[in-house]
Amino acid sequence: MPRLWRYALVLSGNRTDAEDLAQATAIRALERAHQFQTGTRMDRWCFSILSSIWKNELRARAVRRGQGFVPIEDADLQVPGGQEVNIPARQVFTQIMQLPEAQRETVHLVYVEGYSYAEAAERLDIPIGTVMSRLANARRKLNADQEPKVAAR
Repeated sequence: MPRLWRYALVLSGNRTDAEDLAQATAIRALERAHQFQTGTRMDRWCFSILSSIWKNELRARAVRRGQGFVPIEDADLQVPGGQEVNIPARQVFTQIMQLPEAQRETVHLVYVEGYSYAEAAERLDIPIGTVMSRLANARRKLNADQEPKVAAR
């Protein structure tokens, strides 16, 4: 459940939404347990359910009030149990949350959850080359944000 919650937090950017999303995922997995195929990894199946629920929520938010993304300043960066995320982790999370959604999701699946490029490609239903491209672009963006800004004369 912690991995599922963490993935929900990366997608939603908000602790409350992440908790709701993880809970909705658990409920849907229980409701559809008969659809689970033996030999399939349970975590990957739940990640797929979570992603589907999140994408449906984004569509609903877009209809209701626009894009539905939470500004990074409003993201509640705490883990379950009330402990606050440490400062370096907060800085990394802040930078990752500023990436475009597709890059953010790909970074999380590969670097946090440990999916291989092929597994992430399958999970996201995209070619492996697109996974590699998204990761390269995300690294480039994150590295550019780390470079000291030199004043022009």
